[in-house]
Amino acid sequence: MREMRVSAWLPLVIMAVLAAGTYWLLQNTLPRPSQGVSADKAHTPDYFADHFSISMLDESGVTQYRIAAASMVHYEDDAATHATLPAIRAFAPGQPVVTATGKRAVINADGSIVDLYDDARIVRDAGPTDPRMQADSEHFRVLTNDDIIETEKPVKLLRGLSQMTANGMIYNNVTREMRLLGQVRGMIAASDTAAGGPFGQ
Repeated sequence: MREMRVSAWLPLVIMAVLAAGTYWLLQNTLPRPSQGVSADKAHTPDYFADHFSISMLDESGVTQYRIAAASMVHYEDDAATHATLPAIRAFAPGQPVVTATGKRAVINADGSIVDLYDDARIVRDAGPTDPRMQADSEHFRVLTNDDIIETEKPVKLLRGLSQMTANGMIYNNVTREMRLLGQVRGMIAASDTAAGGPFGQ
């Protein structure tokens, strides 16, 4: 009778030992709660380059934007690129080249947003019927997918002999339309008045 009771309990004892061993193994191999499964990426550079240039193509393979800088640093956590002395050139068929520069820039992960800071400048070359146009501000944001340049900072604009200042600006490089924001002041040359306004095209 005693042997039968031992035989009946033996499988349960073995299962209990196996369960305890499995629990011990898991507790000693799994990471601690404080350790986490994967550590957050630090805001540290993962690669850099000097005197670099990249081109962004449209669907037909034609260069739409070209970005160059004296140096760049790429960060791991947000995949942003920080550049010094950047120059961005926008190309549109049949239209003057637009160049954006600054002392530094931050480019987001997919290159769709480029923020230019410190003595930022936008220059549109002269065209067959339009004079050279220049805009100066402390910050310009270039939206490469939408072909738009904007700023929320005070901006000074020069177009031919006309001069304007405003609290902000939105420029569409496709339609060549410029919208000045906030308080707008300036002097419009007679030649621009006859053409219908200096900054509308």
